[in-house]
Amino acid sequence: MADDLLGDLLRRVSRSFALSLTILPRPLREPIGLAYLLARAADTVADTRLIPRDARLVHLQALRRACAGEAADVAAVTRACAPPQAHATERELLARVGEALARLEALPTADRAEVRAVLATLTSGMVFDLTRFPGEGAAGLTALDTLEELDRYTYLVAGCVGPFWTALHVAHLPRLSRWDVREKSEQGIRFGKALQLTNVLRDVPSDLRHGRCYVPADELARLGLGPKDLLDRDASVRALPLYRRLLGTTLAHYDVAWRYTLAIPRLEWRMRLACAWPLLIGLATVAELAAHPNPLAATAPVKIARGAVRALLARSALTVWSNRALAADAARLRRRVAL
Repeated sequence: MADDLLGDLLRRVSRSFALSLTILPRPLREPIGLAYLLARAADTVADTRLIPRDARLVHLQALRRACAGEAADVAAVTRACAPPQAHATERELLARVGEALARLEALPTADRAEVRAVLATLTSGMVFDLTRFPGEGAAGLTALDTLEELDRYTYLVAGCVGPFWTALHVAHLPRLSRWDVREKSEQGIRFGKALQLTNVLRDVPSDLRHGRCYVPADELARLGLGPKDLLDRDASVRALPLYRRLLGTTLAHYDVAWRYTLAIPRLEWRMRLACAWPLLIGLATVAELAAHPNPLAATAPVKIARGAVRALLARSALTVWSNRALAADAARLRRRVAL
């Protein structure tokens, strides 16, 4: 089935992104869907802990070369990394990397260049993650040093998608011909950073258990804390003011992301929904994190219920046509965040 790669497989790999991809204008689904699948495949390789870290780096670099159009033994990556996957979907994804690369090669020249550029940056973020955090568990816990390093990380693994998304939409949608591409690309970077910081703040407990602390060490030190103190429920309470400050930074990114979304012409309702959906879900998640008594010590991932997600999506199908209504939906969610 020709569209199985960007249809059924992508839905199984990511239900949330598949929603946005399905609603996009048709000419954009192939380049954006391929970029997502190849980035997800590279991330799967980077996260395969049953394979030694050095070997994962070798395989990740091979995928980076392949995505750039250079010679690389992709079959060797599949042979090494697919069998250890616990989930059949990840095994299938890695088994079909060659197919995704062939479809990337067949894209129009401009689209192919954009996909390759964003994949180069995204995979450089994965290399950074593998080399910056050498441990595999809490015993080898390592933290980022500064807020600037955290900001750079969120750009590499998510913010860079903003200029890619913007360039492709401007190229394919005539109604965006008056957009200032530089300005919108900068706003798009903040869009990606908003979503990634939400993930970072939601995943602090699980990341700590895997040896990664994205909460900067120098900010913790100002509170008399070290990264390992976050593993202690009582000590972690002292880091909540810093956590709330990071939530505030995340909200500031969301504010810019909403300006980006509301600038999309109303007739481009598909693009508006594809942008509004992750922002609404992300803001609702931030609200849940802000309401939690201590999200740094949460024993289960903090997330919004599926029913709430469905309600947000259903309402947005009505409000997408109105900047006032869509902005009001965002404002209602934002008011739930008490910092």
